[in-house]
Amino acid sequence: MRIYDTKHNLAAIKELLDRRNLLTTENDELVEKVRAIIQRVRQSGDQALLDYTLEFDRVQLSRSDLKVTREEIEAAYRQVDQEFLAALRTAKENILAFHRRQKRETWLTFGEQGVLLGQRYLPLGAAGLYVPGGAGGQTPLVSSVLMNALPAVVAGVPRLVICTPPRSDRTINPFLLVAAAEAGVTEIYKVGGAQAIAALAYGTETIAPVDKIVGPGNLYVAMAKRLVYGVVGLDMLAGPSEILIIADESANPAFVAADLLSQAEHGPVDEAGAVLLTPSAALVEAVRGELEKQLADLPRAGIARASLERSGGLILVRDLDEAVELANFAAPEHLELQVASPYEWLAKLKNAGAIFLGPYSPEPIGDYVAGTNHVLPTNGTARFASALSVDDFMKAISLIGYNQAGLKEYGAAAVTLARVEGLEAHARAVEKRQ
Repeated sequence: MRIYDTKHNLAAIKELLDRRNLLTTENDELVEKVRAIIQRVRQSGDQALLDYTLEFDRVQLSRSDLKVTREEIEAAYRQVDQEFLAALRTAKENILAFHRRQKRETWLTFGEQGVLLGQRYLPLGAAGLYVPGGAGGQTPLVSSVLMNALPAVVAGVPRLVICTPPRSDRTINPFLLVAAAEAGVTEIYKVGGAQAIAALAYGTETIAPVDKIVGPGNLYVAMAKRLVYGVVGLDMLAGPSEILIIADESANPAFVAADLLSQAEHGPVDEAGAVLLTPSAALVEAVRGELEKQLADLPRAGIARASLERSGGLILVRDLDEAVELANFAAPEHLELQVASPYEWLAKLKNAGAIFLGPYSPEPIGDYVAGTNHVLPTNGTARFASALSVDDFMKAISLIGYNQAGLKEYGAAAVTLARVEGLEAHARAVEKRQ
């Protein structure tokens, strides 16, 4: 893992921290491949889904196999243990409790001049959640199911659909099916990749279209989401996972190293970012040693080491103020404050998807059970974007109600502004009522 210091390597450090270009790189060949998949799904519906499932996943399904049945879900419950179910329900309740505080309520105001104004908040009619297969279904992303589905449940979305690729035996991992059932998902389909995104956007004979698509995926899925945007809404175009840790001499190097590795082990290969900013040279050396020690028996050591070498760094800064400045520049997905007084620095941090305060708030606690949403802006987009929330599954309809007195009070101003813009019909629509 590379070691930098801001006295001599500031330009290289900023290049490492600036991950915005990861979202904007265009691949013309990929675009055309994904566009062709989408077009074929629009034209051939279910048959295209079956053909692509055979081609890409090496699984032969019939049309009747596409939708997961109640019997399959009941069988899944018999295959998971009670420890998993208890953990899942703990996470579920914490996520629901956090997101219930986000829900907006319809409001109205009544002015003295007979003017009614307000906003009516309504849930979307249907939301689609994409869940990646994960090592042929062997690493089910149960936490992603909860994080994407439960805000929609709080919003009141009546139809919640999951698409996920089948395993080689034509089944879905039982842990994932149980997570979906516990989260209130109403439909589950055995289809993955760009073809699943197309089905959710445009519909097929079996899968009705949705209003918004959320959830992570590979490059094909991300490109498909980009190409169907406008037909449906999207959560965000998420990039590889990333963590930035600000630490001082009080930090435990084993904790810091463990948290860097918690993100570096994300796949697919070597794209996850893991960076330490510290004014302590001693901590840099101690963390480097801990990384090697912990990598020795890490199951995903190959991925983690590649990520550390390509997208990681141990950065020696002049002081914590400089660390904060660089963190705000990076706008990381996950930002940990492993410093003696973390709350004293919180007000200075402006750009981050989520901030973890103190040595006993490791990033994975936010991934699973804290209740905050782990679908976070990446690649510097935390400068303007936020975590997935209940707002993503609701729409606000403006309400305007004037009586004659109210129109008389404010109509003249509307007429003046309309005529400045050269829109005479606008002006006359108001004048004819006065």
